[in-house]
Amino acid sequence: MTTQTVDTETAVRLLDVHKSYPDGPEPVIALRSVSLSLRAGSFTAVMGPSGSGKSTLLNTAAGLDTPTSGQVLIGDVDISTMSADQLTRFRREHVGFVFQAYNLIGHLTVAENVQLPVRLSGREPDLARQAELLASVGLTGMADRLPGELSGGQAQRVAIARALINRPTVVFADEPTGALDSRTGAQVLQVLRATAERLGQTVVLVTHDPQVAAAADRVLFLADGRLVDQLDAPTTEQIVGRMVALGR
Repeated sequence: MTTQTVDTETAVRLLDVHKSYPDGPEPVIALRSVSLSLRAGSFTAVMGPSGSGKSTLLNTAAGLDTPTSGQVLIGDVDISTMSADQLTRFRREHVGFVFQAYNLIGHLTVAENVQLPVRLSGREPDLARQAELLASVGLTGMADRLPGELSGGQAQRVAIARALINRPTVVFADEPTGALDSRTGAQVLQVLRATAERLGQTVVLVTHDPQVAAAADRVLFLADGRLVDQLDAPTTEQIVGRMVALGR
């Protein structure tokens, strides 16, 4: 298999993306003509009312779902026309995921969970990279622990390290602090932000929490499947104001 290279300046582009799902006589339209471009190394939050299309946008941008029409590019690679097998291989190399549920494998150690994307790609893990990532997320000395021996915050940090192990073009995070208490969630978000900054990692984060979104460089707002607004260098107060306006 040849390894695909990706553009180093733009991490993610959506070009006139529509997504609908069959639902009886009338399809449910989840995304309507969404176009956006996210530069490499940026930290972007996606917000919107319930049912606005946030998760669909993340899943489509990440290649977990295919658009009904339009193009999705990661780097300069158009993933919207790939077969399921091609997408699986591409995601392993170029996309990292952090979800609300940590999705750690219970019988594997912290180190083995972090190594999983590398081993699934048929390669041997870079142990120096692994040690660097575990240190960066505050888990030095915990490589041999099992998930059942970790707190929720520690488990999510393992998931962050796992998402970063392959040096992906982009990491997609879907409510990564949603299952954590506010203090632990803030710590995990700080770890994700600091690690992303130090590594120049592109991060796209879906959240309903204005305080979480305020950690991003930019917040994109969705309503009824459309990209309707954005804030650069956002504050929590500004985000709350935009969300209140969208809810009217």
